[in-house]
Amino acid sequence: MKDGVQRAAARSLLKSTGLSQDEIQKPWIAVVNSFTEIVPGHIHLKRIAKAVKEGVLIAGGLPFEFNTIAVCDGIAQGTKGMKYSLPSRDIIVDTIEIMIEAHGFDGMVLIPSCDKTVPAHLMAAARLNIPSIIVTGGPMLPGWHNGEEISLVEMREYIGKVRKGEITEQELLRIEELACPSVGSCSMLGTANTMAAITEALGMSLPGSASTHGVMADKMRIARNSGKQIMNLFRTQLLPQQIMTEKAFHNAITIDMAMGGSLNSVLHLTALAVELELDINLHMFDIISQKTPVLCSLKPAGSHSLWKLDRSGGIPALMFELNQNNCLLSNVVTVTGKTIQENLNQVSLHKIRDSIIQSFKTPVRGDGGIAVLYGNLAPKGAVIKQVAVEPEMMEHQGPARVFESLESALNALWEGTINSGEVMIVKYEGPVGGPGMREQHSITSLISGLEARIALVTDGRFSGSSRGAVIGHVTPEAAVGGPIGIVNEGDIIAYSIPKRRLEVLIDEDLLKTRLHAFKPKPQEIERNRSVLNKYRKLVQSTDKGALF
Repeated sequence: MKDGVQRAAARSLLKSTGLSQDEIQKPWIAVVNSFTEIVPGHIHLKRIAKAVKEGVLIAGGLPFEFNTIAVCDGIAQGTKGMKYSLPSRDIIVDTIEIMIEAHGFDGMVLIPSCDKTVPAHLMAAARLNIPSIIVTGGPMLPGWHNGEEISLVEMREYIGKVRKGEITEQELLRIEELACPSVGSCSMLGTANTMAAITEALGMSLPGSASTHGVMADKMRIARNSGKQIMNLFRTQLLPQQIMTEKAFHNAITIDMAMGGSLNSVLHLTALAVELELDINLHMFDIISQKTPVLCSLKPAGSHSLWKLDRSGGIPALMFELNQNNCLLSNVVTVTGKTIQENLNQVSLHKIRDSIIQSFKTPVRGDGGIAVLYGNLAPKGAVIKQVAVEPEMMEHQGPARVFESLESALNALWEGTINSGEVMIVKYEGPVGGPGMREQHSITSLISGLEARIALVTDGRFSGSSRGAVIGHVTPEAAVGGPIGIVNEGDIIAYSIPKRRLEVLIDEDLLKTRLHAFKPKPQEIERNRSVLNKYRKLVQSTDKGALF
């Protein structure tokens, strides 16, 4: 890119930006920033990028910053805008590849924060396999209302309380101003913070990065140190594919299960594994879940915020507890250049003696946060966040109420036409059917706010902040002929989380007859020339990570 007579024109262009010959000869480090002014988790990333660049310069590199796109799932939630969220993940990966390969960078520091940007930046690091380190943007501070911490979880569920007449719209407006008091990714264990924790567990970010809040001075120190560390990674040529091994995935899934993380992590880790050519499947998630206890009672499944987890030592403290009980493979290398075991040797013991991180003797629950269900309704699997399910709904059967879109299901709930005990089937919301696999969180929040015994089964997905008897990622999806598409109104749906089963209780011959006659009707796309059309043609099934 810069050496020899033939590259004189390229050097001339670089010098037009104000660079000197000596500066050009330094290693080029991309600072990949997902800053945008509309996303709360990203609006502060300029400060983080500035600190990263300072660290790169101190350590002898030449930083070049460029931006990627970012969608706020919370703002897009419940609208057609949500169809663009999951597609943005793969597009972000492609844009990073284009910028890195076109300009011949020697290494990169990636700065994501929210739901699709964190997995996208991990996937880009895996694909490009140049020295890389990730600095996640950090959570926002929790809100405060009536003497208690609140987050976006409660904010959304208050909408259901308005529907029930328990609070007024004016009270709701006041709560709006309290729930999200600072920049950062939403203050509960949603997808953004789950993926940040997974990034740290994979060994791709410095210890403490995931839970250090976006407004804290520590975040700037982590950013600057990450800028310095990328130069060590460049000099030693320690690469992402050497760090993100199958053993590292074991650790990441273990952390996910011990925290009660987002269901979306299954989707993103599966996609990341494809980029790395690793054989990571749904069965592996379920095996690790069955032997990993939940040690943190974090929102939305529990009562604590990420702020409390951070004050208790964050992900390093949780990993310390898991490692003490032989749940981690601690001999794997990380971006520190040291193994997990060596990193954990630096954890202060006093920080983990706190009720936020439970011991193995007194876990929040005896097995992990996520369960994988199979049956005639989900031959290739479906997932549920079991840690967020009330005990009385761990097993259930009831008549199906069938909907062909998120909007129609939401309207039925709002109008009060869904009865307790019924099972809502929402189809054509998968990667192909939507297209884009929208989150159904507006439905789950309303169910929680109504405090009704209503289950939800969908080929779509859920926000990391969802809770309740909600089963998603049903595969195959309706749009490609999956059994969820042939469920009729009134069919009895039965599931058992302990038995890992999800069934429609109809005769096998009738099921075959319906499937033979089934003609899928995926949702229409408004524009012929739309990125959604491209996505529908390219996207793989959910059990493949909904990857292009």
